[in-house]
Amino acid sequence: MKNSPITRRIDPDKITAEKLNGRAALLGVIALLGAYSTTGQIIPGYL
Repeated sequence: MKNSPITRRIDPDKITAEKLNGRAALLGVIALLGAYSTTGQIIPGYL
């Protein structure tokens, strides 16, 4: 049995979608930190 590397082709649209998803998640974290630093609450106005 030969050891041949398996090459996978990833759809470029999926790469773009994952990058966009990561950037949106980082934006959410930055918004959470900003809200917490200004109000002291994780969700401002909720309890």
